[in-house]
Amino acid sequence: MQKKGDIKERIEELRRERKAVILAHNYQPPEIQDLADYTGDSLGLARKAAEVEAEIIVFCGVHFMAETSAIVNPGKITLLPEPGAGCSLANTVTPEGIVTLKNLRPRAAVVTYVNSSAAVKAVSDYCCTSGNAVEVVEAVEAPEIIFTPDGNLGRYVRRVTGRELIIWEGCCPVHDRITAEMVRERKSEFPSALVIAHPECREEVLELADVVTSTSGMFRVVEESGAREVIVLTEAGMGYPLGKRFPGVRFIFPVAEPLCPDMKLITLEKVERTLRELEPRVTVPENIRLGALLAVERMLAIG
Repeated sequence: MQKKGDIKERIEELRRERKAVILAHNYQPPEIQDLADYTGDSLGLARKAAEVEAEIIVFCGVHFMAETSAIVNPGKITLLPEPGAGCSLANTVTPEGIVTLKNLRPRAAVVTYVNSSAAVKAVSDYCCTSGNAVEVVEAVEAPEIIFTPDGNLGRYVRRVTGRELIIWEGCCPVHDRITAEMVRERKSEFPSALVIAHPECREEVLELADVVTSTSGMFRVVEESGAREVIVLTEAGMGYPLGKRFPGVRFIFPVAEPLCPDMKLITLEKVERTLRELEPRVTVPENIRLGALLAVERMLAIG
């Protein structure tokens, strides 16, 4: 078995040889984040995927994220080190379901959370992320809006914007299992702590938060607040990048491990093998890519 140091050196060699860039989501394991050229949330990485000049993109995240990279970078090779890294939330919605709902509500525009397949994006009018969902919905001029697939995010956007949304009832299991009782317990233990929550959490959880924001937004909130203790209501993997950026701040999570198993599937060994073999590649059929690209470009133009 290769030592970690040897694997990292090999990754660096291959990255230079292949003219590759490595993108990693904030929920990825620490060693993956440390070797990435860019880390961020789904919006930040979607933007970076559209900007990078590298010939090869190694996307350390889950499948729908790599698909988004392939959608906006058809002339580049997008690699996903673990093809089995999926998303339970993305699996709750199908393109057939969206088409059926659109036929029932023909005046409605469809705003689809980026946590969805390329095929679902292709039958949507706009994409959004947790970081720009409010902006996107506010910008849509249609008389009705179908919001899919995250019901918790949809209810948050409805409350903030005041717009009536037809909400698809999917959810992220990691965020949905954070309860108000968990938050109250942490608040009683750390009464002076700032509470920041991801909008995929339940309504009653968001009501207990001081700030609701995306994972990238959490960095800004912590920096601007000056808080020394912060209760973070999201995937516990966020403790690593937050702690790295703010070593003097104590970050508290509702339970020891609200972890996304799919986000933890990528390893250094898999990244090295992917760069060496240039597999597995993520591709999107051109007819689907063009439809999805329109929804993604509308999102990027707004957000």
